[in-house]
Amino acid sequence: MQMTKAYNHKAFLAALRNAERRAASSYFDQHVLNDGEQGYVAIDEGDYSTLPETLIERIVHTVPGRLVDEI
Repeated sequence: MQMTKAYNHKAFLAALRNAERRAASSYFDQHVLNDGEQGYVAIDEGDYSTLPETLIERIVHTVPGRLVDEI
């Protein structure tokens, strides 16, 4: 029998705040991922050329990057 980790609302909100803060000064989307160990983590899409499928499967929320190159 596989045990699943209980939803950790505080960890999700912390990762979401981190993603929102980072998105404000980034061209890249910020993703909140389910992390089986810590609960949730935020990653910057710009850190990866193409997100690997293993990361895409763990995305639970995306905050769009807010910087725009076009004038």
